Amino acid sequence: MKSMRVLIVFLLSMLIFQHAWSQDEELQLENVLVIAQQDKVKDRYSMEVAFLELFNRYGIETKASLNVLKQGGDPTVLLTDSLQNKLKSEGIDTYLLISVRGYDKRFRPSEELRSFEEEIEAGHLFPLYRESATSVTFTFTFYRDLEPVHYELIKTGTVGSRDAVLKKLMRKAERRLKRDWIDD
Repeated sequence: MKSMRVLIVFLLSMLIFQHAWSQDEELQLENVLVIAQQDKVKDRYSMEVAFLELFNRYGIETKASLNVLKQGGDPTVLLTDSLQNKLKSEGIDTYLLISVRGYDKRFRPSEELRSFEEEIEAGHLFPLYRESATSVTFTFTFYRDLEPVHYELIKTGTVGSRDAVLKKLMRKAERRLKRDWIDD
């Protein structure tokens, strides 16, 4: 009897936890600064441009971090009050951090989301594509007013090249966008 109660409490807590991190009804993207956390400028550029095009098709005001930072600039500049105020005056209050979580494994969503500052300062070293990888898992963390409001993982499945990874990612991201990220 006691084990049944523990099981029920555990299942209820898992449902509540899952709902807390999938705050889809609160996301309702209207504007976003896209920040691809990649070391290679080529990968950052490709990913940010692809997401700019995707969001623009759905009427979401969008800006890429590469248009905000000076070429080769340090992403920690995004933490300055002056830049945040400038972005806010331009109508941008939501930031999307996209990074590679890893390859070929089944990843679970993180139980503890780091602050915007911690994420920006951490940086991410995984490239967009790795020769021996059969799949790539990406993290998508949305921040509004520098607080995390939505987090999820997207896995691309079988991949054979950098372009294939990006194409699969964009198809899956568009489905998530229509289903969870915008208000229909």
